[in-house]
Amino acid sequence: MTLHLDAIVIRAGARTLIDGLTQSIEAGDMWCIAGPNGAGKTTLINVLAGLGKAASGIVSLDGRALASWRAADLARVRALMPQATHDAFSATVLDTVLLNRFPHLTGWGWESDEDRNAAHAALDTLGLASFAARDVLTLSGGERQRVALAAVLCQNAPLLLLDEPLSHLDLHHQIDCLHALRDAAREHKRTVIFSCHDLNLARRFATHALLLDGKGGTHAGPVADVLTPERASAAFGYPLALIRDGEHEALVPSIPRS
Repeated sequence: MTLHLDAIVIRAGARTLIDGLTQSIEAGDMWCIAGPNGAGKTTLINVLAGLGKAASGIVSLDGRALASWRAADLARVRALMPQATHDAFSATVLDTVLLNRFPHLTGWGWESDEDRNAAHAALDTLGLASFAARDVLTLSGGERQRVALAAVLCQNAPLLLLDEPLSHLDLHHQIDCLHALRDAAREHKRTVIFSCHDLNLARRFATHALLLDGKGGTHAGPVADVLTPERASAAFGYPLALIRDGEHEALVPSIPRS
Protein backbone atom coordinates (compact mmCIF):
# COMPACT_ATOMS: atom_id res chain seq x y z
CA MET A 1 0.00 0.00 0.00
CA THR A 2 1.41 3.36 -1.07
CA LEU A 3 1.09 6.36 1.24
CA HIS A 4 1.56 9.69 -0.51
CA LEU A 5 2.06 13.09 1.10
CA ASP A 6 1.44 16.03 -1.20
CA ALA A 7 2.68 19.47 -0.04
CA ILE A 8 1.86 18.80 3.62
CA VAL A 9 2.06 21.78 5.97
CA ILE A 10 1.71 21.25 9.72
CA ARG A 11 1.52 24.11 12.20
CA ALA A 12 1.33 24.37 15.99
CA GLY A 13 0.02 27.79 16.87
CA ALA A 14 2.26 30.33 15.18
CA ARG A 15 5.01 27.75 14.55
CA THR A 16 5.37 25.93 11.24
CA LEU A 17 6.62 22.42 12.03
CA ILE A 18 6.54 20.97 8.51
CA ASP A 19 6.49 23.20 5.46
CA GLY A 20 5.43 21.64 2.15
CA LEU A 21 6.46 17.98 2.56
CA THR A 22 5.90 15.83 -0.54
CA GLN A 23 6.88 12.17 -0.29
CA SER A 24 5.73 8.70 -1.38
CA ILE A 25 6.14 5.76 1.01
CA GLU A 26 5.87 2.33 -0.57
CA ALA A 27 4.84 -1.12 0.59
CA GLY A 28 7.79 -2.92 2.18
CA ASP A 29 9.40 0.35 3.31
CA MET A 30 10.27 0.86 6.98
CA TRP A 31 10.45 4.57 7.77
CA CYS A 32 11.69 6.21 10.94
CA ILE A 33 10.47 9.70 11.81
CA ALA A 34 13.16 11.45 13.86
CA GLY A 35 13.64 14.92 15.28
CA PRO A 36 13.86 16.88 18.53
CA ASN A 37 11.05 17.12 21.06
CA GLY A 38 8.25 19.28 19.74
CA ALA A 39 9.29 18.91 16.11
CA GLY A 40 5.92 17.43 15.12
CA LYS A 41 6.50 13.66 15.05
CA THR A 42 3.30 12.74 16.91
CA THR A 43 1.27 15.36 15.07
CA LEU A 44 2.47 14.01 11.73
CA ILE A 45 1.66 10.42 12.66
CA ASN A 46 -1.87 11.47 13.65
CA VAL A 47 -2.26 13.26 10.30
CA LEU A 48 -1.05 10.13 8.46
CA ALA A 49 -3.55 8.06 10.44
CA GLY A 50 -6.43 10.34 9.45
CA LEU A 51 -6.98 11.47 13.05
CA GLY A 52 -5.59 14.98 12.57
CA LYS A 53 -5.65 17.56 9.81
CA ALA A 54 -2.73 19.27 8.16
CA ALA A 55 -2.88 23.03 7.72
CA SER A 56 -2.71 22.33 3.99
CA GLY A 57 -1.85 19.52 1.62
CA ILE A 58 -3.29 16.05 1.01
CA VAL A 59 -2.45 12.60 2.38
CA SER A 60 -3.62 9.72 0.20
CA LEU A 61 -3.59 5.94 0.41
CA ASP A 62 -3.36 4.07 -2.88
CA GLY A 63 -4.47 7.18 -4.74
CA ARG A 64 -7.45 7.97 -2.48
CA ALA A 65 -7.37 11.00 -0.18
CA LEU A 66 -7.68 9.92 3.46
CA ALA A 67 -10.64 12.26 3.86
CA SER A 68 -12.61 10.15 1.34
CA TRP A 69 -12.16 6.86 3.21
CA ARG A 70 -14.99 5.48 5.34
CA ALA A 71 -13.83 5.00 8.94
CA ALA A 72 -14.54 1.26 8.85
CA ASP A 73 -12.58 0.78 5.61
CA LEU A 74 -9.65 2.85 6.89
CA ALA A 75 -9.54 0.78 10.10
CA ARG A 76 -8.94 -2.35 8.03
CA VAL A 77 -5.97 -0.95 6.14
CA ARG A 78 -4.09 1.10 8.75
CA ALA A 79 -3.19 0.32 12.34
CA LEU A 80 -2.09 2.96 14.84
CA MET A 81 -0.07 2.51 18.01
CA PRO A 82 -0.30 5.74 20.03
CA GLN A 83 2.50 6.97 22.25
CA ALA A 84 0.62 6.22 25.49
CA THR A 85 -1.98 3.60 26.41
CA HIS A 86 -4.24 3.97 29.43
CA ASP A 87 -6.19 0.95 30.71
CA ALA A 88 -9.26 1.88 32.73
CA PHE A 89 -10.60 -1.66 33.25
CA SER A 90 -9.28 -5.15 33.88
CA ALA A 91 -8.93 -7.36 30.82
CA THR A 92 -6.73 -10.25 29.84
CA VAL A 93 -3.79 -9.62 27.53
CA LEU A 94 -5.41 -11.86 24.91
CA ASP A 95 -8.70 -9.95 24.99
CA THR A 96 -6.80 -6.65 24.83
CA VAL A 97 -4.94 -7.75 21.71
CA LEU A 98 -8.17 -9.09 20.19
CA LEU A 99 -9.67 -5.58 20.35
CA ASN A 100 -7.59 -4.74 17.28
CA ARG A 101 -9.46 -7.41 15.33
CA PHE A 102 -12.69 -5.41 15.63
CA PRO A 103 -12.46 -3.94 12.08
CA HIS A 104 -12.51 -7.49 10.69
CA LEU A 105 -15.49 -8.83 12.69
CA THR A 106 -18.68 -9.74 10.86
CA GLY A 107 -22.13 -11.05 11.73
CA TRP A 108 -22.80 -10.93 15.46
CA GLY A 109 -19.34 -9.53 16.11
CA TRP A 110 -17.89 -12.61 17.81
CA GLU A 111 -14.22 -13.41 17.27
CA SER A 112 -13.53 -16.31 14.93
CA ASP A 113 -10.76 -18.89 15.12
CA GLU A 114 -8.91 -16.76 12.56
CA ASP A 115 -9.06 -13.76 14.89
CA ARG A 116 -7.83 -15.75 17.87
CA ASN A 117 -5.06 -17.34 15.82
CA ALA A 118 -3.93 -13.89 14.70
CA ALA A 119 -3.84 -12.69 18.32
CA HIS A 120 -1.88 -15.70 19.52
CA ALA A 121 0.55 -15.38 16.60
CA ALA A 122 1.20 -11.72 17.46
CA LEU A 123 1.83 -12.58 21.10
CA ASP A 124 4.18 -15.38 20.07
CA THR A 125 6.12 -13.00 17.81
CA LEU A 126 6.89 -10.73 20.76
CA GLY A 127 7.56 -13.48 23.29
CA LEU A 128 4.28 -12.86 25.11
CA ALA A 129 2.56 -16.23 24.72
CA SER A 130 2.72 -16.86 28.47
CA PHE A 131 1.06 -13.47 29.13
CA ALA A 132 -2.24 -14.32 27.38
CA ALA A 133 -4.20 -14.82 30.61
CA ARG A 134 -2.53 -11.95 32.53
CA ASP A 135 -4.52 -8.89 33.53
CA VAL A 136 -3.21 -5.84 31.67
CA LEU A 137 -3.47 -3.83 34.90
CA THR A 138 -0.74 -6.01 36.42
CA LEU A 139 1.79 -5.36 33.64
CA SER A 140 4.83 -3.12 33.82
CA GLY A 141 5.13 -0.21 31.42
CA GLY A 142 7.45 -2.15 29.14
CA GLU A 143 5.23 -5.24 29.15
CA ARG A 144 2.18 -3.12 28.32
CA GLN A 145 4.12 -1.50 25.47
CA ARG A 146 4.85 -4.89 23.95
CA VAL A 147 1.18 -5.86 24.26
CA ALA A 148 0.25 -2.67 22.40
CA LEU A 149 2.62 -3.61 19.59
CA ALA A 150 1.19 -7.15 19.50
CA ALA A 151 -2.28 -5.62 19.09
CA VAL A 152 -1.09 -3.57 16.11
CA LEU A 153 0.48 -6.64 14.47
CA CYS A 154 -2.68 -8.63 15.16
CA GLN A 155 -4.74 -6.15 13.15
CA ASN A 156 -2.95 -7.35 9.97
CA ALA A 157 -3.26 -3.92 8.33
CA PRO A 158 -0.98 -3.15 5.38
CA LEU A 159 -0.04 0.24 6.92
CA LEU A 160 1.43 0.37 10.43
CA LEU A 161 1.87 3.73 12.21
CA LEU A 162 3.69 3.60 15.54
CA ASP A 163 4.42 6.54 17.83
CA GLU A 164 7.49 5.82 19.97
CA PRO A 165 7.01 2.02 20.03
CA LEU A 166 10.37 1.52 21.79
CA SER A 167 9.65 3.69 24.83
CA HIS A 168 9.73 1.87 28.21
CA LEU A 169 11.53 -1.11 26.65
CA ASP A 170 14.94 -2.43 27.63
CA LEU A 171 17.44 -2.99 24.85
CA HIS A 172 16.78 -6.61 23.97
CA HIS A 173 13.03 -6.00 23.78
CA GLN A 174 13.67 -2.95 21.59
CA ILE A 175 15.62 -5.19 19.24
CA ASP A 176 12.88 -7.85 19.29
CA CYS A 177 10.24 -5.24 18.43
CA LEU A 178 12.31 -3.82 15.59
CA HIS A 179 12.88 -7.31 14.19
CA ALA A 180 9.11 -7.89 14.28
CA LEU A 181 8.47 -4.63 12.44
CA ARG A 182 11.18 -5.33 9.89
CA ASP A 183 9.74 -8.79 9.25
CA ALA A 184 6.30 -7.20 8.75
CA ALA A 185 7.80 -4.94 6.10
CA ARG A 186 10.08 -7.46 4.39
CA GLU A 187 8.03 -10.64 4.51
CA HIS A 188 4.48 -9.29 4.42
CA LYS A 189 5.14 -6.12 2.37
CA ARG A 190 3.54 -3.88 4.96
CA THR A 191 4.36 -0.20 5.11
CA VAL A 192 5.87 0.58 8.53
CA ILE A 193 6.28 4.12 9.88
CA PHE A 194 7.53 4.68 13.42
CA SER A 195 8.95 7.55 15.44
CA CYS A 196 12.12 6.96 17.41
CA HIS A 197 14.69 8.93 19.42
CA ASP A 198 17.47 6.36 19.06
CA LEU A 199 19.18 7.34 15.82
CA ASN A 200 21.48 4.33 15.84
CA LEU A 201 18.64 1.83 16.09
CA ALA A 202 16.91 3.73 13.30
CA ARG A 203 20.04 3.52 11.13
CA ARG A 204 20.31 -0.20 11.87
CA PHE A 205 16.73 -1.26 11.12
CA ALA A 206 14.89 1.36 9.05
CA THR A 207 15.15 1.50 5.27
CA HIS A 208 14.27 5.21 5.14
CA ALA A 209 14.12 8.19 7.46
CA LEU A 210 12.25 11.46 7.71
CA LEU A 211 14.17 14.00 9.79
CA LEU A 212 12.27 17.00 11.17
CA ASP A 213 13.98 20.07 12.55
CA GLY A 214 10.83 21.59 14.09
CA LYS A 215 11.24 24.78 12.05
CA GLY A 216 9.55 23.59 8.90
CA GLY A 217 12.59 21.87 7.43
CA THR A 218 12.63 18.17 6.54
CA HIS A 219 15.00 15.64 5.00
CA ALA A 220 13.63 12.38 3.59
CA GLY A 221 15.21 9.41 1.85
CA PRO A 222 17.34 6.31 2.50
CA VAL A 223 18.22 6.19 6.19
CA ALA A 224 22.01 6.42 5.75
CA ASP A 225 21.59 9.50 3.56
CA VAL A 226 19.28 11.29 6.00
CA LEU A 227 20.62 10.43 9.46
CA THR A 228 24.08 11.82 8.81
CA PRO A 229 26.20 13.63 11.42
CA GLU A 230 25.72 16.94 9.62
CA ARG A 231 21.94 16.74 9.24
CA ALA A 232 21.31 15.23 12.67
CA SER A 233 23.55 17.81 14.35
CA ALA A 234 21.65 20.64 12.69
CA ALA A 235 18.23 19.18 13.56
CA PHE A 236 19.03 18.40 17.21
CA GLY A 237 21.20 21.47 17.83
CA TYR A 238 24.15 19.49 19.14
CA PRO A 239 27.28 18.27 17.34
CA LEU A 240 27.28 14.57 16.50
CA ALA A 241 30.03 12.44 15.00
CA LEU A 242 29.92 9.13 13.13
CA ILE A 243 32.31 6.52 14.46
CA ARG A 244 33.12 3.23 12.76
CA ASP A 245 34.31 -0.13 14.03
CA GLY A 246 34.66 -2.44 11.06
CA GLU A 247 31.21 -2.73 9.48
CA HIS A 248 29.52 -1.10 12.46
CA GLU A 249 28.68 2.60 12.67
CA ALA A 250 27.26 4.81 15.42
CA LEU A 251 26.31 8.43 15.86
CA VAL A 252 27.71 9.77 19.14
CA PRO A 253 27.87 13.22 20.76
CA SER A 254 30.96 15.10 19.65
CA ILE A 255 32.14 16.55 22.97
CA PRO A 256 34.35 19.61 22.41
CA ARG A 257 37.76 19.49 24.03
CA SER A 258 38.03 21.72 27.10
